[in-house]
Amino acid sequence: MPTAVADYEFVRDSGYFNELISESALVGFAEVDPEILGPVAPDARYVLEHPKLAFISYPYEWSFRALKAAALLQLDVYSKALDHGITLSDATAYNVQFQGARPIFIDHLSFRRYRDGEYWLAHRQFCEQFLNPLLLRAKLGIPHNAWYRGSLEGISAQELSALLPMRKKLSWNVFTQVVLQASFQKTALNKDARAAVPSQSSLPKAAYQRMIASLRDWIAGLSTPRSEKTVWAEYTAETSYKAEDTRRKQEFIVRFAADIKPAMLWDIGCNTGEFAKTALHAGADCVIGFDFDQLALDRAFDRARAENLNFLPLFLDIANPAPDQGWAESERKGLSARATADAVVALAIVHHLAITRNIPLANVVDWLVSLAPDGVVEFVPKSDPMVQDLLRLREDVFDDYNEQHFINSLERRVKIVDTEVVSESGRKLVRYRRQS
Repeated sequence: MPTAVADYEFVRDSGYFNELISESALVGFAEVDPEILGPVAPDARYVLEHPKLAFISYPYEWSFRALKAAALLQLDVYSKALDHGITLSDATAYNVQFQGARPIFIDHLSFRRYRDGEYWLAHRQFCEQFLNPLLLRAKLGIPHNAWYRGSLEGISAQELSALLPMRKKLSWNVFTQVVLQASFQKTALNKDARAAVPSQSSLPKAAYQRMIASLRDWIAGLSTPRSEKTVWAEYTAETSYKAEDTRRKQEFIVRFAADIKPAMLWDIGCNTGEFAKTALHAGADCVIGFDFDQLALDRAFDRARAENLNFLPLFLDIANPAPDQGWAESERKGLSARATADAVVALAIVHHLAITRNIPLANVVDWLVSLAPDGVVEFVPKSDPMVQDLLRLREDVFDDYNEQHFINSLERRVKIVDTEVVSESGRKLVRYRRQS
């Protein structure tokens, strides 16, 4: 398309791409010979090549903190673009990825020349994919993940407005960004009312920039409810572990990571990221963490940002992971289709899957072993206080939940390399290597 070519050349020649790349706000790229695409795109004028990202994640896997960081990056990119006479054709959250806990913009071709007087045409999309999911948690204490996964384009103003109590609608920001937007969307569905709405007049660029700056300030100040509590956010502080038990676990992970030095390690049940940090300092290049506890994920994300760790904690319900989704079930890939881990660490997770989620122990072992060729998994016996808590309000029908069955299930698929009991209750770490 000639206009797209002209827009790309204008943005490239403005130097804005280089500015963003130097700030690590945009993934680097190089122009390559269009003939590389062959018959797939015979009329292509430009083909851009960029480094492969370690892991692709989606907004419905991000914590509140991660989604907020991505939203702020998007607004910063918009604001600075306007200074260069540039804008963006959309505001989709899927144009942002993460390197560690640092968001980075990935869509070079969504930049185009700014047209004097134009409105922010992507405002509604930004609200649905960034603002409204954040408000869902900030104002109502409801995590965005399940809703966003079920509605890949985000949360509409009409849906959010219907949930908000009147007292929360009285805020100027909520009223203008949610309530009025919901009213406009409802009007847009009514043909007669739509015809009566006057066409929009032009918006000066300075007003455009003030709107973006105001929205950024509001989002920067959003936080989760102070009263919010989750079961596992305080796990590290409240666990029955003694300091010596934690030290043993850390030393075991240090030996493991130092020995194999995985390019990518998956930390299943990462909690606040303590052992992800241990693995990184011992030799892992990158850690992708997974947990379902929202506060724990927020704290893990904060840790990764504050300590500049190459660690990205993501939301995951292990018993119900995100499948292939979107157009033709190929637009958004399921977890196993996106990347291959070199190693996996699964601490204090097996008993939750086997007892809380009723997944047969052997199936849990098979799934963990399938993730990576090397791993460390923790077995927590029934005598442990944490397992006793799980069994307190239910009948113990888990006759095969025992260490021998766990070891037998492992040995069918892997070679056990090392073991260590790390607590008085008999918690055991098992390091294994998958048999080819």
